[in-house]
Order: sequence, then structure tokens, then C-alpha cells
Amino acid sequence: MIWAMAQKELLQLRRDKRLLALIGVMPIVLLILFGLALKLEPSNVKMAYFDEDKSFFSMLIETELFNDGYFELYKVTSLNDLQEEIRSGRAKAGVHIHKDFSASLVKNAQPHVDFFVDGTMPSLTTAMKYNSKIMTSENVTSNMYFLDENATNVVIAKTPFLIDTQILFNPDEKETWFFLPGVIGVLIMQVALILTGISVVREREKNTLEQLMVTPISKFSFVIGKLLPYIFIALLDFYFILGVGWSFFELPLPESHLLLFCLALIYVWVMISLGLLISLVSQTQQQAMFIAIFIIVPSILLSGFIFPLEAIPEYVRALSYAIPFTYFVEVMRGLLIKHTLLVDMVSSFMALLLFVIVFVGSSVVLFKKRV
Repeated sequence: MIWAMAQKELLQLRRDKRLLALIGVMPIVLLILFGLALKLEPSNVKMAYFDEDKSFFSMLIETELFNDGYFELYKVTSLNDLQEEIRSGRAKAGVHIHKDFSASLVKNAQPHVDFFVDGTMPSLTTAMKYNSKIMTSENVTSNMYFLDENATNVVIAKTPFLIDTQILFNPDEKETWFFLPGVIGVLIMQVALILTGISVVREREKNTLEQLMVTPISKFSFVIGKLLPYIFIALLDFYFILGVGWSFFELPLPESHLLLFCLALIYVWVMISLGLLISLVSQTQQQAMFIAIFIIVPSILLSGFIFPLEAIPEYVRALSYAIPFTYFVEVMRGLLIKHTLLVDMVSSFMALLLFVIVFVGSSVVLFKKRV
């Protein structure tokens, strides 16, 4: 009897071609992602550079940073612009050299160089602080001297200048501030994809879908009606999880609760509509669950939730921007930790709205009122 039951399960599984394909393809794809995309040490980290001194000595620092290759420098014209570049996320670090830098060097006064670091991601912050030591390498400091025709060479102090590191937005480098905004998105993704992903499949398996097909309801009304209850449930779940984060982990409050609500509504709509799309293309609940897992795992790996996007190779990084969770993480951290301006988040909001249009439109097209 045990062997007969096992044969029955194997026969049933063999007939489910889609499930067999998922079982075979998903591990290979995830293995490739783990092998190629996941690197803890980033490269080409964007750095805003503001040099008020524009001297030979300040050029030594700029040249060494450029030659090292860890930071990708680009120049800004003011200290305020430098800090806004980091706040907006366009840069992860910044260097400010004061206009009296070379004059202080000549006097052996040990000038200070300001080094600003985005503290949103503590692991990346630590890596940037470590790699900033290249600014005080021997290639730089050994050339910091001047000549006087009427005197002996006056050599600058052994430590000619000091680096003042300022960690922005998360000065205490709290790991919870980095992880929790993304955790909220992961939990909502999981709830939304699983709840909605099996909704149509469940009705198909229980033979209740045929009853809906004979009603005068349009395809658009069917799709929107399917989405609305789950959107409401997911929104409540979002604020419940966020409230726990505020209460127990002291997450910062956003400057604009309206923007936070807009983000929550759009992101929930994206995930619910994606879940419905999964349900429409699946024939069984098993298929829907496998597809949901196949979406959740890469979303966690490639979105910048755990690993910095700068650490992902460029030929894989393009996939990150095809994942809705990437934009949610960026905006959520910007709202709660950086207090990023709306103008710097418009592109992310527009990307999420585009996902809504694509997923809802695809669901309407794929739903057919016939068996």
C-alpha cells in the first residue's frame, strides 16, 4: 500500500510539468545568483568630492583616491551639495578639503580633511572608513613638503593632516535601523504573494471559479475586486509591523507621514497585483507557492536589503532594478533614516507605479472568462 501511494504521488507530480520545471530551474538560478551576485565587499563606491584648496597637496589626495579605485569620485561645488548628494543616495561618501589646507600644511598646523559617510548601511560604512585610509598613505604624505632656496628643506609633520570622519543619518551605526525598513517590505511581500498567489488557484481547485465566470462581472471588475480586500489587509499589516518597530526598536519617525502612506499603498498594491498575476498563471497552489518563493529569494538578495548594490556585478545589477522591492527599500530608508526630499524619490515612486500598471494590466489580459 505504501508503494502504491508513492507511485500515485510520483505519477501526479510527473503530470505537473510546470512544477517539475520550477523544481529544476529554481535551484540553478538561485545558485548562480549566490555565486555571482553576492559579494560583501563593494567596489566603485560613489564619492562626492569638494576641494576648496585646489592646490598641489589637495590634488595628491584626489589622485590617490582615484588610482586606488575603491571610490568613484565626482566633483561638487559646495559643502551643502556634497551632503545632499549623500542624503539623496547618489553618493555614499564625500570628502571636503578646506581652502586653507595647503597653507596649514606649510605651517605644520595639521589641517583637517572632512570625510562624510552614509551610515545607513553599517557594513558598508565600516568598509568605507577602512578604505579611506588610502588618503593618508605614504604615496600622499611623503610628497607633502616645500622648498626654500634660502633654508634647508622644511618637512611636514609625520602625520601632515588629520581625517575627521562624520557618519551621517545613523551615527551610532545601529544595525536595526538598516535592517528593519527592509524587513517590513519582506514581510509584506511574503504575506501579499502568498495570500493573493493562491486566491484564483484555490477557486479553480474548488470549482467556484466557474460560478464567477457565468456572472456578468467584467474582467477589470474581477481583478480589482480580488485586489482590494488584500490591499486593505496588507496595509493594516504594514502599519502594525511598523508600529512594533517604532515601539521596540526606536526606529526614526518620517518627516512626512503622507509620503510614508503613499509608499505603503503603492508598494502593497504592487505586491498584491503581482500575487494575483502569479495566481492567474498557476494551475495549482503548489505552482503558485514555488513561483512566490522564486520571486521572494532573489528580491532579498538583489535589492540592496542585505548586500549593497555596489557589491553586485554590473551585469547582474540590472536585475536589481527590475525588482519592486529595490525601490521600496531605497525609499523606506530614505524616509525613516535620511529624511530624503521628495524630489530625490520621484523616480522610485514612478517605478513602483509602473509596476502596478504592468501587473494589473497583465492580470486583466490573462484572466479569461472561460474554462
